[in-house]
Amino acid sequence: MNALYRLRLSHAALAVFATAAYLTGEEGSIHQWLGYGVAAIVIVRIGLAFTGAPQLGLMRFYPSFDGLRLGNLTTHPAISRTLLAGIAICVIGAVATGIVMDKGRTLGFAAAFMLPVAMADDDADDEAAEGQLREGKEEDGMEEIHEVFSNVLLILVALHIAYLFAFKRPLARFMLFAGGPKRRTGQSG
Repeated sequence: MNALYRLRLSHAALAVFATAAYLTGEEGSIHQWLGYGVAAIVIVRIGLAFTGAPQLGLMRFYPSFDGLRLGNLTTHPAISRTLLAGIAICVIGAVATGIVMDKGRTLGFAAAFMLPVAMADDDADDEAAEGQLREGKEEDGMEEIHEVFSNVLLILVALHIAYLFAFKRPLARFMLFAGGPKRRTGQSG
């Protein structure tokens, strides 16, 4: 499978899993498993960046404003790369905050993150209850950050899609499996 098809496949998987995770935000374990799926896809995508294929490299996420002028403002790569960088930051931020809030419970690693309260004495019980209250407030803050990343991601993805359809339609069609790369017609014989 060539690099462009690997890019398209990882893009489609990320789009499906991230959309499903966003739509199941209040569904508990389904949302959490989808979030871990997004994390796995991000890890695979980062791994693909190290294959050496320029289409899969991480440089695609770094905007370069060299040559940006008013005349090429809509088609300069800086616009697309800025959107991609914002999307990447939001995806990684949403995944990271989701994993921090989950503390490994979904994957069965909760014991590594939690103190066994049942073994504590009375004084420690008061401290544990106070710690749980503090932890609840921290989780509320983390949940807010998680939601901000997710909502900004939604806006950036909408802008990314609109930009591609408005100014880079062939690329948009390719990424949506509506066409393949141009093939050269050779002489058979």
